[in-house]
Amino acid sequence: MAISKALTVNGQQVEISIDDPDIPLLYALRENLGLHGPRFGCGLGQCGACTVHIDGKAVRSCVTPLSALKPGNEVVTLEGLGSPQNPHPLQKAFIDEQAAQCGYCINGMIMEAAAFLAANKGKEPSAAEIKQALAKNLCRCGTHARIVRAIQRV
Repeated sequence: MAISKALTVNGQQVEISIDDPDIPLLYALRENLGLHGPRFGCGLGQCGACTVHIDGKAVRSCVTPLSALKPGNEVVTLEGLGSPQNPHPLQKAFIDEQAAQCGYCINGMIMEAAAFLAANKGKEPSAAEIKQALAKNLCRCGTHARIVRAIQRV
């Protein structure tokens, strides 16, 4: 039997109909809301492709059950950071540095970097600190140097 779940996603109140309250947040975002920034990668929370923000913290949406979200939790996806007309500074920096090759990891890299920079507001992180912050986000294309440069721009 389908149940209704209210969420705040990218600043908007939405209501979705689900059969299982424990489905991964990733599935609800992609299938119910049509948001394709967060990607299915490993399904184990190890690669980072599915990263979103919940109340400003980077979390793996593939292992976060929808039932874990409480009323008032704010979910932000890559689509909620900026728009094509007004991109977030990180999105612009990734474009300027041509930091994406295949693009599969970019959602996780940007979302993890945005949370890292927000938590370290006013500081200029070193390349080593950026690499440490992104250590659990996998990129198989090897664009790490460009990714680090893009984050340093911001």
